[in-house]
Amino acid sequence: MQIVIGSRGSKLALWQAEWVRSRLEAAGAEVRVEVIKTEGDVRTDVPLAVIGGKGVFTKELELALLEGRIDVAVHSLKDLPTVVPEGLTIAAVAEREDPRDALVLGADKLHEGAAVKNLPAGACVGTSSQRRLAQLKHARPDLVVKDLRGNVDTRLRKLDGGWYDAVILAAAGLRRLGFEGRIGAYIPTGEMLPAVGQGALGVETRAGDEETIRLVRRLDHGPTRAACEAERAFLRSLGGGCLVPIAGHAVVRGDGLRLEGLVAAPGGEKIIRDAVEGDARDAEAVGLELAARLRERGAESLLASA
Repeated sequence: MQIVIGSRGSKLALWQAEWVRSRLEAAGAEVRVEVIKTEGDVRTDVPLAVIGGKGVFTKELELALLEGRIDVAVHSLKDLPTVVPEGLTIAAVAEREDPRDALVLGADKLHEGAAVKNLPAGACVGTSSQRRLAQLKHARPDLVVKDLRGNVDTRLRKLDGGWYDAVILAAAGLRRLGFEGRIGAYIPTGEMLPAVGQGALGVETRAGDEETIRLVRRLDHGPTRAACEAERAFLRSLGGGCLVPIAGHAVVRGDGLRLEGLVAAPGGEKIIRDAVEGDARDAEAVGLELAARLRERGAESLLASA
């Protein structure tokens, strides 16, 4: 059986695709990886908020799946819209890497004592995430936050070139690419709540392709799937995407699931944050409960202002 995996062309995306390929080959499949350019990869000079947010890194991959040009699409789950197109399914959610955000300083900077609270007054921080921007500005209104696009190598090169004093990147991507040593500090989730699905891989297939689904399901990690289902239900219920500062992170322990989430004003002037606990076997219900609770506390007005 030959499986064609579709992937973006960045080093991180290819690392993720190769990780999936190695495991499918170990199960006896013949596998090749096909690179597909997405809108988000082509328009790197335009802020994500301008080109449309969610789906800019996934639409072309999903179209290739629907047209039968590929059999599997590998996504960073945080990039995948919470509504999956008809005819497709997320066949596996692989075990999560570290979900936290990471503070990265220039290569010539001392990492001792690195923390968002210890950045110099007026420091310039690079990120393309509205979620990170809102939480940064809420904690440190004095910081200057500037847009930062490109793959991990490009972002680190711009940092080391003096374009920024620090950048915020997903710890998972840095660790997967061998850049763990560049992490000045892991930002605690109590200080910066991660993006929904951050650190997890979503492996998408055609809904009717039972043979591929059976093969891919070997990669599924139950606790990570439950956590991400809760997070994605929370985000879906709020109707948010990349353009709205929303964060959510769930932790599964045994049959229990704790989900924490927030909605923020775009500039971080106000944040509404709460948490709920429930049954991991009914993860979607936990996500919906938290979304309803934040709405009751006034999240609707923040969502409308974004």
